[in-house]
Amino acid sequence: MGIQDLIITPIYFFLLLIVAYIIRPLVTNQDTKPYFIPGLLVKFVGATALGLIYQFYYGGGDTFTFHTHGSRWIWEAFMNNPLIGVKMLLSGGGQYDGSFFTYSSRIWMYRDESSYFLIKIIAIFDILTFSTYSATSLFFASFAFSGLWALFSAFQKLYPKQTYKFSLACLFIPSVIFWGSGILKDSVTLGALCWMTFFLFQITIFKQNQLISLVFLLFFGWIIFSIKIYILLCFLVSTISYLYLQNLSRIKNSIVKIILAPLFLVIFVGAGYLILNKVTEGNSRYTIDRIAETAKITAYDIRYGWGARQGDNSGYTLGELDGSFGSFISLAPKGIIVTLFRPWPWEVKNPLMLLAAIESLFFLCATIYCIYTIRFSYILKSSSLPLVLFCLSFSLLFAFAIGVSTYNFGTLMRYKIPIMPFYSSLLILILDLRQNS
Repeated sequence: MGIQDLIITPIYFFLLLIVAYIIRPLVTNQDTKPYFIPGLLVKFVGATALGLIYQFYYGGGDTFTFHTHGSRWIWEAFMNNPLIGVKMLLSGGGQYDGSFFTYSSRIWMYRDESSYFLIKIIAIFDILTFSTYSATSLFFASFAFSGLWALFSAFQKLYPKQTYKFSLACLFIPSVIFWGSGILKDSVTLGALCWMTFFLFQITIFKQNQLISLVFLLFFGWIIFSIKIYILLCFLVSTISYLYLQNLSRIKNSIVKIILAPLFLVIFVGAGYLILNKVTEGNSRYTIDRIAETAKITAYDIRYGWGARQGDNSGYTLGELDGSFGSFISLAPKGIIVTLFRPWPWEVKNPLMLLAAIESLFFLCATIYCIYTIRFSYILKSSSLPLVLFCLSFSLLFAFAIGVSTYNFGTLMRYKIPIMPFYSSLLILILDLRQNS
């Protein structure tokens, strides 16, 4: 970041803020209006802070690899010859072409499909911002905020008495503000995930614009699929569980419900298996028979590979991963705990880990409080049970997946942000049951 950022970024800051004020009446009500502008501003702060910390604390990192050593070369191509720039935007990662080899050969992550997909998104905004890092990051912050706002609006509509708590869960979690705002894969996947959930609720709960909602749900699913397929897999499993329980809960006759429950289970499990196989068809790393091996390779590469080479001493281990499905599943409880509640205070080794430890300690205390203050029978009898199951299944499944396959606290702090709005909302739903029981 340099002088250009100081000139271009304020212009886009005020332009985006003006747009926010214009659309605020369209996307808020009397209860949610006070949170709209503050929610956007903290994302702008998070995006700026992320860039500064990566530049002056880490001395580089993914965010600059994606921009300075990535999208900037597409922007250069576009400025020199718009046709070549467009050709690069339409090409896939690793597809070397003589017409733009001069530019593509300088993109560090060009051969990685998911990274190049993100780089192309960045390049589109770079065209507007003259490849100004901090200005482009404001667009990423805006997109992440839009998804979080959609999720917040959906929960608030269902539980208007919990507006303040859901605003904290969806908009103001510190780790989500920081790691989910800048030029990273996580900002895009977080926003897309929240939008997918919003459109899922539009189809299944609110029954509004169902066809359009389905189109957008598939569109944002494609974005996640192109960047981080495992997030989509966790979402699909949670959605299948949610749809099963929601359809079952609509049956009022207890005898009929008992008879149909096993049949529904077979149908939904079978459909889910076919869908998951179809989604992973072109990516063998995430097929059911290879996922344990993928987790092992990823965990050890982060822990002992590039993490160790970069001098990162924030690694952890949960036990031996031998690539078998048994060892993978056996570490599930530890994986969930490390994602949701660690690092412990005595594991802190740098300022960012300290902030993560404080946040994790808060969630541990909140979880213990919920467990000891609500009867499980209340949840089972509640009409919100499908929603509770959706948040619970996604949080636990995703926490297990990244906890077992990361083995580095620094990386885990970033990877786990998709969980935070859903796990926080889960705790609020449980507390709401307590208040109304």
